[in-house]
Amino acid sequence: MFTGLVSDVGEVERVDAGATLNHLRIACSYPAGTIATGASIACGGACLTVVACGESGNRRWFEADVGAETLARTTARHWRRGTRLNLERALKLGDELGGHIVTGHVDGVAEIAAIADFDGMRRIEVKAPHDLARFIAEKGSVALDGTSLTVNRVEGDSFSVLLIPHTLRVTTWGAAEVGTDVNLEVDLMARYAARLAGSDPII
Repeated sequence: MFTGLVSDVGEVERVDAGATLNHLRIACSYPAGTIATGASIACGGACLTVVACGESGNRRWFEADVGAETLARTTARHWRRGTRLNLERALKLGDELGGHIVTGHVDGVAEIAAIADFDGMRRIEVKAPHDLARFIAEKGSVALDGTSLTVNRVEGDSFSVLLIPHTLRVTTWGAAEVGTDVNLEVDLMARYAARLAGSDPII
């Protein structure tokens, strides 16, 4: 489990692409000795399992496999050498839950429709897939590329979020562009509320 509070920005160093499996090496600032094989790290919002880690010179890195399901449902299929990713390590018991409960199980890919900068902040309008839009509510929470954000406004399949200067500095959002795809995870409570209300669950 995660909180959507990004703790590092990593960079893809290598992609070994296969027919149904990509193997990645991602540079990070996490001390290599603190990353265990089998640990979970949210990469751009997608929970990946560490299969190796180490250091090369002053660069620390970890490796992870990205399977066919993740490649089909997330932006991971577009990741290349140099792609920057929001990273978050899994919660430990006793950690502060400062964002909202995030599973790292991406529901789908949304698209940045508009960006407006003002007073050092950035308002971003996002177009959600139609089947996921009903799970997004004004003043509710969403995770976009692994970042916990509050929904400001909802109109049809589109919604907007506001990013403060700190978030723009410590995540990949400062370099966001219109037309870019982003990983979307809807709020966990919205899924269960819809299920209990008799709506079809997300498949």
